[in-house]
Amino acid sequence: MLVVITDYQYDNIDAERRIIGEAGFELRDYQVKDAKELIPLVKDADAIITQYSDVSREVIGQLEHCKMIIKYGIGVNNIDTKAATEKGIYVCNVPDYGVEEVSDHAVTMMLALGKKMQILEKAFRQGDWGYASTMPLYRLRDCTLGLVGFGRIPQLVAKKMAGFGLPILAYDPFVDEEKARAMGVRPADLETILRESDFISVHVPLNEGTRHLIGRESFEKMKKTAFVVNTARGGVIDEKALVEALNAGEIAGAGVDVYEEEPVSPDNPLLHMDNVIATPHCAWYSETAITTLQRKVAEEVVNVLKGNEPFNCVNRGELKR
Repeated sequence: MLVVITDYQYDNIDAERRIIGEAGFELRDYQVKDAKELIPLVKDADAIITQYSDVSREVIGQLEHCKMIIKYGIGVNNIDTKAATEKGIYVCNVPDYGVEEVSDHAVTMMLALGKKMQILEKAFRQGDWGYASTMPLYRLRDCTLGLVGFGRIPQLVAKKMAGFGLPILAYDPFVDEEKARAMGVRPADLETILRESDFISVHVPLNEGTRHLIGRESFEKMKKTAFVVNTARGGVIDEKALVEALNAGEIAGAGVDVYEEEPVSPDNPLLHMDNVIATPHCAWYSETAITTLQRKVAEEVVNVLKGNEPFNCVNRGELKR
C-alpha cells in the first residue's frame, strides 16, 4: 500500500519512514501545496498525510482507492471534508499533540496583555521611567475570563488560570455543564461571555458555523478594557472588524496567533499595533509536540491501513449515516 506525504515543515520525517516502513507500506514524500500539481502524485495513494496542501474536491475526486487523509495538526480546513465523506474517505487529525503548548501560549498572552507588558517594555526602552504608559491596569483576580469553546485546550486554560483566582465562564453548545461546574467554570451563553469578560480566549474549530463567530457586533458588546486572544483559527474572528475595534478603542488589546490569510502579509495592521501581541501561528510548537505529532500521524496511518477504525476521525459520524 502507498502512503503519500504532500508537504511538511519538519527537519526530517524519520519517524514516519520508520513506523510506516516497518508496517510494510511504501512512503513517498513531496513539498507540493497546489491542488493541480498534487493530483498525479496522490492519485494512487491509499493514505495521504498533509500539512498545508490544498486537498480540494478536485484532488479528492481523482483518488482511486484512498482510505484516509490525515492532517499534521488539529484543524482540517485545508481538506474538503465533505468531498472526502462522499467518497467514503476518513478525514483524520491529531487533536491532542499540542494542547499543553497552545494552552500555555493563550495563558501567556493573557498575562502579558493584562500587564500591558509589550507597551511597558517599549516605553521603558524609549526612556520612560514609570508606569504611566500602562494606565489603567487592573488586578487579575478582579477580572473575569471568558472561554469561547470548552474542549481539550480551553479546559487546560481554565485549570491554569484558576490558580490566579479569577472567575471563569465558558461558552460551548456541546459542553458538559456538570463537568464545567466541577472544574469551577460557569457555563454561559456567548453574549454573556462578550459582555462580562475582561479576557476572552477563543478555542473553537473553523467551520461554516464558526466563521466570523466574533465580528463587529461582538466587539461592540465587549468592555472597552477587554482583551481578546485567538489561538484557534483566524477565520473564527472577523479580522477586519478586530482591527477596527482596536483602532476605535472598543477593546483594550488582542493576542493573535492565527490569521485569516497565512502566511501573514508584513502590511497586516495587527503587526503594527502596540496593543497587540502577534505571533506567527506557532502556539502549538515545542520539540515534544513535533515528535508526538509526527509519531501519532504515522501510527494512525498504519492503524487504518491495517483495517482498523481510526483513533481520531472528524467525519466519522457522517460516514456512518
